[in-house]
Amino acid sequence: MFTLSKAIFKPALSVILSMALSLSITACSDKEKEQQVSSTSKIYTTESGLKYEILTEGTGASPTADDSVTVHYEGTLLDGTKFDSSYDRGETITFPLNRVIKGWTEGVQLMKEGAKYKFTIPSELAYGEQGGGPIPPNSDLIFIVELFKVEVDEGKEFLAQNKEKTGINTTDSGLQYKVLLEGTGKSPSATDRVTVHYEGTLIDGTKFDSSYDRGEPIDFGLNQVIRGWTEGVQLMKEGAKYKFFIPSDLAYGPQGSPGAIPPNAALIFTVELIRVN
Repeated sequence: MFTLSKAIFKPALSVILSMALSLSITACSDKEKEQQVSSTSKIYTTESGLKYEILTEGTGASPTADDSVTVHYEGTLLDGTKFDSSYDRGETITFPLNRVIKGWTEGVQLMKEGAKYKFTIPSELAYGEQGGGPIPPNSDLIFIVELFKVEVDEGKEFLAQNKEKTGINTTDSGLQYKVLLEGTGKSPSATDRVTVHYEGTLIDGTKFDSSYDRGEPIDFGLNQVIRGWTEGVQLMKEGAKYKFFIPSDLAYGPQGSPGAIPPNAALIFTVELIRVN
């Protein structure tokens, strides 16, 4: 059976590369071309070449590329050959909108919860020259999509609000920090080992790790931890105490850390830099 991962998801390597390169989202044209198809239906074309037809208007929220969505869908080739269908499987599917083919990422952002659209996706916004499974190379695709629910990225919302608070500093990477106590010693480089005390929580306050609870600080190589730590601790001097607000992409990303940290979770760490080794 042709699975969803082959139908709308990119190959794993492409997903990793696209995430690493922060693949940009194609925006909808402010001046969409309209083509009259019948007395009751129109096809709209965006600047990227994506075509869509509104079968049912929605009334709920629209997703951003960073949100997850729950949908029903059916995919066919231009000749009507069906290659995938959540309807046939009898259940909807939920996925991050920035981890699927570009035609989906762009198109579903046009929808509102409760909407049903028909998309005609050019090959270059789908599987291109390589094709995939039952999809031949250079194939334009047709998808019927119903958008049931938008799962808002709570971490991004939290960070957007948090950055406006007094005392919060934000780096170019999106790392946020607040100085609780300035230090007077030396600052580490990314290749140094450091000794710290710390506590980590989710944005709802759930504690998942604490050296304070264990009663002893920890020593580690600063280039052997999540990127938010590697960047953040270099801002500190010995004796300093900072509070870090770390976006998911600088922490554990879509995979999370099973049993402790959910996928795509923003994290909060309070860190004391005791010593640069």
